[in-house]
Amino acid sequence: MTEPLKIAIAGALGRMGRAVAAMVESQPGLVVAARFDRPGIDAEGLVTQDEAMSLADVIIDFTTPDASAALAQACAETGGPALVVGATGMKDSHIAAIDEAALAIPIVRTGNYSLGVNILMGLVRQAARLLPPDAYDIEIFEAHHRHKVDSPSGTALMLGRAAAAGRGVELDQVAVRGRDGITGERRVGDIGFSVMRGGGIIGEHQVTFASEEEIVTLSHSGIDRSLFARGAVAAARWVPDRPPGVYDMQDVLGFSKEA
Repeated sequence: MTEPLKIAIAGALGRMGRAVAAMVESQPGLVVAARFDRPGIDAEGLVTQDEAMSLADVIIDFTTPDASAALAQACAETGGPALVVGATGMKDSHIAAIDEAALAIPIVRTGNYSLGVNILMGLVRQAARLLPPDAYDIEIFEAHHRHKVDSPSGTALMLGRAAAAGRGVELDQVAVRGRDGITGERRVGDIGFSVMRGGGIIGEHQVTFASEEEIVTLSHSGIDRSLFARGAVAAARWVPDRPPGVYDMQDVLGFSKEA
């Protein structure tokens, strides 16, 4: 009988930590081997970070950039376990620390663990490669709740980078993030962004390829935040046997092989 995959959860008391635990417990072949949180927090069922590392095949981490970078370095020093990192708002120093740790262990790191969003990214890259910029204009629309502080969303920018990659250009060279007043005729190859903020919208993303003859629209709607936990668990199943390196959900889903 195959042993279940042992998963430890960092930030276990947080909203995403609890969602990840519930997702792991709902799926066959997986077991929550350990839960841990910030040092000094005393709660039933928690262990130390070192104990969690010794018990797990992989750690899922939705904490903070500082905590994620430190955890990655600790895991690298002991040769494991593998990591799935979902912290957002990372600075270059955090990314550099995780990249260094990935010389010793496999790490999945991405700004969005939604399986649907990551499938959308792969489809957007393919569509952008096949639909020429002189005939098809690309526009990206995103909508989120009224409390979101950044714009465009990180996911919208990920979709923009996927579209740009499909066309072999850098997003910064072609992105148009706002239009107001007399803006002039649209430039060939531009990728436009528009944004809505309101209510309690979890996340809406839409990528439109518009030509004179037709409009092709690829979209994704978030319904429940557990979608991120599902994707992180899929990454946790995939990563333990990989060689050291930094991976993302495009690797997990197999889109990178098609790039």
